[in-house]
Amino acid sequence: MSETTTWTDKLKRMALFAEIVDSGSISAAARRVGSTPSALSQQLRLLEQALGLVLLNRSTRRITLTEAGERYYPACAAMVAQARSADQALERLRDEPEGELRLAAPIGFGELLATALEPLRRHPRLRLHLLLDDTRIDLLASRVDMALRTGPLPDSSQVARPLGHLPRQLCAAPRYLAERGWPQHPRDLAQHDWLGLPPRQGSAETLELTNAHGEHETVRLQARVQASQVVALQAMAEAGWGIQIAVTKDTRVAMTQGRLVPVLPGWQLAPIPVFAVTPRRDELPAKVRHALAALRAHFDADPAGISVGTPARSPAPHQSEPPPAAG
Repeated sequence: MSETTTWTDKLKRMALFAEIVDSGSISAAARRVGSTPSALSQQLRLLEQALGLVLLNRSTRRITLTEAGERYYPACAAMVAQARSADQALERLRDEPEGELRLAAPIGFGELLATALEPLRRHPRLRLHLLLDDTRIDLLASRVDMALRTGPLPDSSQVARPLGHLPRQLCAAPRYLAERGWPQHPRDLAQHDWLGLPPRQGSAETLELTNAHGEHETVRLQARVQASQVVALQAMAEAGWGIQIAVTKDTRVAMTQGRLVPVLPGWQLAPIPVFAVTPRRDELPAKVRHALAALRAHFDADPAGISVGTPARSPAPHQSEPPPAAG
């Protein structure tokens, strides 16, 4: 190869040589690649000069392979076939979900994902790998295609697409409230045991609550029990350790069944936003696009992302304990 001929130039000329042979003439090849016969002839001459061998015998009516051309053509044709195969593989990846979809989410989202991603079951070439962890993982290091995130997001190069919101409700086990009393006002929470996830900043968790009259109350709570997984907090709450925030479907099912009951039902916490986060701003492959569409459809049908029955009744806000049973 001459110093003025790069590998890129040579690979291009090898592909054009294969195209000329497959087309049967330089003119036909020029029409197929959108060029002119003189331009293709020039590229063929440059390839032959670089090789130091003649590849084609040319006449006004036809072309024939020389001995060197017969030996050279199969490898050039194979190279073109491999390039087309690579393009077709990417077209399938772009248009049809296939391969492994790595999706990260908090542990409590397991049932939500099973329901929301059900449309993906009809794509047999797609495999699903769920990384469920309440501790946020590095998306690039873990090769995550998409992650579900809740709450405020740090500024980064990652792309966050809003999906919906999760309602939040303070709750506790009836046995805990029977022992410690029912909070009547957010300020009373300071006298109760708090169960929470490790706060992202500081050692205390800040709650912002409002009521139907527009009153606003800010409470900072020091957790008696911290856990990195919401399923552990739910188990602790059901065992009577204290008050927690119901966010996941499992916790709301526990409220429906009476294992947990709402606390301060007249005061509301702002719902927590849910985002679909992708690690790059590039064009999304089909597997990610289809998953994102399924999640959006799920949250559009159920903006809270959770569908459960009516929670078990709790005492009215003014009551300090459950009403006595009728005797």
